[in-house]
Amino acid sequence: QVQLVESGGGLVQAGDSLKLSCAASGLTFSSYTMGWFRQAPGKEREFVARIRGSGGTTYYSDSVKGRFTISRDNAKNTVYLQMNSLKPEDTAVYYCAARIYGTYVYNYWGQGTQVTVSS
Repeated sequence: QVQLVESGGGLVQAGDSLKLSCAASGLTFSSYTMGWFRQAPGKEREFVARIRGSGGTTYYSDSVKGRFTISRDNAKNTVYLQMNSLKPEDTAVYYCAARIYGTYVYNYWGQGTQVTVSS
């Protein structure tokens, strides 16, 4: 079965950097657009970034554009989220998700990893 496993979360200070990883198994990784989402306490889950299967096209939410970078290594079935200049408002549980290229619904989700940014 498909599994997405996030790692790399933690507690950091404002201005620090953190790199999240999401290891995928049970799917043809390069055929999937991969996304990162986050959910802060008391708030709805929100889109952060996505990357197409080839890795050539990326898209970011306005709140993270210029600070976060999504990338992938199809040989390792892994997608990454490099987060720089972190702010307290970036505090959330971060989830990776997968959808077949050309569709709009993310079919598979990881369990999430906590990122906490202190001021």
